[in-house]
Amino acid sequence: MEITGIISAVIVGLIIGVLGRLIVPGKQHLPIWLTLILGIVAAFIGGWIASFFTTMWLIVLIVQVLVAAGIIYLADGMYARNARGAAH
Repeated sequence: MEITGIISAVIVGLIIGVLGRLIVPGKQHLPIWLTLILGIVAAFIGGWIASFFTTMWLIVLIVQVLVAAGIIYLADGMYARNARGAAH
């Protein structure tokens, strides 16, 4: 992967992180910087998963956003639990 491909993947990952956060219902406890990092990770994981099934960019994007929402949901649960534990 060339540097322009990596930069593009990071930018798309940031957008996917925001979209994933919008899908998760309720108040999230994650800081925005962590959401963006998780979005980048989800973009790579979602793209890899979608590559087994299709090359249509819209389907890949949907899978990436759903993976981001799942990761953000799980991370938010762990983050909120740790924040409550540290407060007590």
